[in-house]
Parts: sequence; structure tokens; C-alpha cells
Amino acid sequence: MPDELHPRHLAVRVLEVTAIIAVVAVAITALPGLGEVRARLADADPVWIVALALAEVASCAGYILVFRTTFCRQMPWGLTYDIAMSELAANSLLPTGGAGGLALGVWALRQAGMPTAHIARRTVAFFVVTSAANFVALIVVGLAVFLGILAGRGSALLTLVPAVITAFGALLVGLSPKLFRALGERGADAQPDSLSGRLRRIVRGWLKASADGVDQALALLRSHSFGVIVGSLSYMAFDIVALGFGFAAVGHVPPVGTLVLGYLIGQLGNLIPLPGGVGGTEGALVGVFALYGVNVSDAAAAVLVYRLFQLTIPALLGAPAFVILRRKLMRADRPALVCQPLALDVVKLPAKA
Repeated sequence: MPDELHPRHLAVRVLEVTAIIAVVAVAITALPGLGEVRARLADADPVWIVALALAEVASCAGYILVFRTTFCRQMPWGLTYDIAMSELAANSLLPTGGAGGLALGVWALRQAGMPTAHIARRTVAFFVVTSAANFVALIVVGLAVFLGILAGRGSALLTLVPAVITAFGALLVGLSPKLFRALGERGADAQPDSLSGRLRRIVRGWLKASADGVDQALALLRSHSFGVIVGSLSYMAFDIVALGFGFAAVGHVPPVGTLVLGYLIGQLGNLIPLPGGVGGTEGALVGVFALYGVNVSDAAAAVLVYRLFQLTIPALLGAPAFVILRRKLMRADRPALVCQPLALDVVKLPAKA
């Protein structure tokens, strides 16, 4: 098991995140100038809070569905739940912008008997299909707000520019398999026994897995796979709905265009290497919503409520799942062996001219 996924290490992360949340809570109650935020939190509507928590549970369910569909439809649902929820718990605790959950999934699937090459391809595909929902939403909503179809702050800088940049990024992802394979072929003639030859062989393996993984993701999206489409959209959409419920609990919900764009752009704060993204994500979300004209006190209170449940729901559901998963993987039956035949589903490479 990777050191960062060891139970002792995760326990330290739990304490770190708990300490950060406690410091934030103390700061909100004690620091001057935060009276409006305190008032909104004190008057938060419990009905909307419950709805927020249920929306986060639904978002987790979407993640589980897209995980199983992407990696192996024959995987037992119990194993699927344990690995997927353990990944979400790791994402809530590790300062890796989501990479910690993927690393845990790779380790668990390999221990469970899934072929390594299949794991590599499908991990890339999983990252692409879950990101695709965010890409599509940002492009569609950005253009819709710019054209006045959806309500929101319609300046080109805050709507059209993010949509165009995201569309360009999506185009690069679509073209990346050819680029990865072309880069991999450049080092094919290196001496296999030399250090540089071994390094190039490793890099070529990564490039090939990345190219095949992107092709797998595009194939799943083109086939309109129910689990991939519904799961990835649910994972994103219910998280946005949870943020909207956070706003409803403490004040007014922004226009739908502002809510979606503020969420999608503000979540980039999770890339800051902090445990669970605590601090970076909240600051980014509040800052982006302020740019879109949302009252800062409303945004701060709503984001704090939303982030509390976005972190704790996966952690509470994922911690027991991780304990059960470790026990399962200590057995000799290797429960993912049912997915062995999928090692043969390698994406066909384009024919050479």
C-alpha cells in the first residue's frame, strides 16, 4: 500500500482537516468584521441543510455508478462501493486535487486481481469522463449566459472567455492520443539495456496507457453509455445542487448561470496542495462568486456550509468502506478476477498509412 494511503497516515490527515475546520469555526465566531456571515450561519434553515446532505449522498452515488461502468460492469457492487467510496474519502483528506483517490483505486484494483494494463487505461478514461461533464457544463452554460439564454452576469470576460478556453482544452484532450503515440515512437530506437533506454521504455508505457485511456473514454462517451453519462453528470450536478441548497439555507440562491459557472471555476482552488483543499477551495469559490456579483457574506456563509458537508459526507461513508475494503483484499479470492477478460479490450490503434 502506498505510504500516503496507510491508515496511520490517513488518521493524521483526519486530524489535520478537523483542526483546520475547528480553526475556521473559531475564526468565524471571534474575528471582527464577520458579523453578517455569523448571522447567516446562525439563521441557516435546517430543511435546506438536510437537502444539502442528501444531494451530496446522491453525488457520491453518481461517482459509484460511473466508476463501475468505466472499470468493470461485472465487478460486484459491494467491491465497487468500497473502492469508490474509499476514493472519495481519500479525495476529502489528501492534498492532491483528486489524485489521492485515483492512487487508492489503482492500488485496490491491483490487489483485487484486475490486470495492471486495464487499470492504467481505465484510470485515464475515468479521469477523462468525469472531467468531461465539467467541460461540457462550462462550455454550454458559459455560452448560454453570454447569449442571454440563462440568467447570470453576462460579461464576455466571465462567460465567453472561460467557455472558449475550456473548449480549447477539450479539443486538446481529443487530439492527445495521436500526440502521445507520436511522442512514444520517438524513443523506440533507444538501447534497451541503457539507463536512458529503460527510462524511455517507462515513459513510452505511460504515453501508451494515456493514449489508450483517452480513446477508451471517447469510445464510452460516443456509445452514450448510461452509466458513464448519467453517473458523471450526477456526480457533478448533485454537487452543484448541494451548493445551491447551501445558498438557500443562508440567504438567496444566485441565478443558475452564476451558480454553475462560479462552482466550476471556483473548484479549481482544490488544486492547491492542502488537506482536502480546505482553505484554497473555499477562498476560490467565494472570490469567483464575488466576481460574478454575489454578496460576499452570502457567498462565504453558503460555501462554508456546503464545504462542510462536501468533505464530511464522503469521509463518513468512505472510512468504513476503506476498513471493509482492506479486509476484503487480505483474502485470497481476489474479487476483481471476474474482470480479467476485460484485459483484452485494448483500444485498436489507428492503422498506419
